[in-house]
Amino acid sequence: MSHTINHLKKLRLQRSELAVPGSSPEMIDKAANSAADFVFLDIEDAVAPPDKERARKNIIQALNDIDWRAKGKTVSVRINGLDTHYMYRDVVDVMEQAGDRLDTILVPKVGVPADLYMVEAMVNQIEMAKGFKTRVGLEALIETALGMANVEAIAATPGRLEAMHFGV
Repeated sequence: MSHTINHLKKLRLQRSELAVPGSSPEMIDKAANSAADFVFLDIEDAVAPPDKERARKNIIQALNDIDWRAKGKTVSVRINGLDTHYMYRDVVDVMEQAGDRLDTILVPKVGVPADLYMVEAMVNQIEMAKGFKTRVGLEALIETALGMANVEAIAATPGRLEAMHFGV
């Protein structure tokens, strides 16, 4: 039996996108009041390795303290790559502590459909365990030649995939 739970995907407005380093609570607060439709709170490239844990905590606090949906924003978290030791804690901590306030997870450096499958399996398990009523979508960041070579297969991935970004 597959872990994939297919639901209709939510349409989300993304006319403008704002990337915000999770290591800066001040910038997160400014982003919440910006005109951007889509805000992604970054734990990946915008955050130095010594600051990753603090950034993750800042993001969880911002997700819980700010009503992003009431402000008309789609809020996402760009996790660290699957090839890092940070990714697991990014997904587990953010989902367990604030997953019901999150719209999507941006998965960086997606090279093959299995990259999304791994994150989706984790998200499925956490949502079921926590009893969340809202569903977190996935967005793939295509940033490598491998990802471009497999872009059609990635786009056809069933499940939570809502959007693809190129070279963010």
